[in-house]
Amino acid sequence: MTSAPIAAATDDVVTEPLGTVIDPDEFTPRLLALLSNALVYRESHELRRQFKLGTNEWRVISALSMRPGMSATEVCEFLGMNKAVVSRSVTRLQLRTLIVLSDGPRGSRPLYLTRAGAEMHDKMLPVSMRGHEIITAGLEASEVAALNEVLRGMLSRIRNDAALQGAPGSPSQYPID
Repeated sequence: MTSAPIAAATDDVVTEPLGTVIDPDEFTPRLLALLSNALVYRESHELRRQFKLGTNEWRVISALSMRPGMSATEVCEFLGMNKAVVSRSVTRLQLRTLIVLSDGPRGSRPLYLTRAGAEMHDKMLPVSMRGHEIITAGLEASEVAALNEVLRGMLSRIRNDAALQGAPGSPSQYPID
């Protein structure tokens, strides 16, 4: 497929780079996004290949391993994930008998890992931890602690940005812990 030629006598088409642009190699938000995307892709690919589950299911399993009995709503808040995504993940995990829902009103029913879910957690954990190892390779423990402190500070600042307060899905809704 070839693109259509630009009309010769048009003043509305910008064909040269603008004078003021972002340097993509020095723009920290872009670099963080690329890093995050690469880590999620790597993790998701491995989890699907090995376990036929994705990163979203892993996040739910991991959250319940730390906080058994959370409701789906609490999982959403804890992970900073969309309700529809968590709902689909919970359904998949239930079908695989990796989690169970206890009695309670819809949206507040406690979720628990089954024994099979706990075993799956232990099998999936190394895939996720590999991402941590990639990021922290060559760093001293004190440097990792300092990096994590900087990242937590960045998350806090973005959550507190007045322009984002209350916007649906805004980072201000994502918990730090």
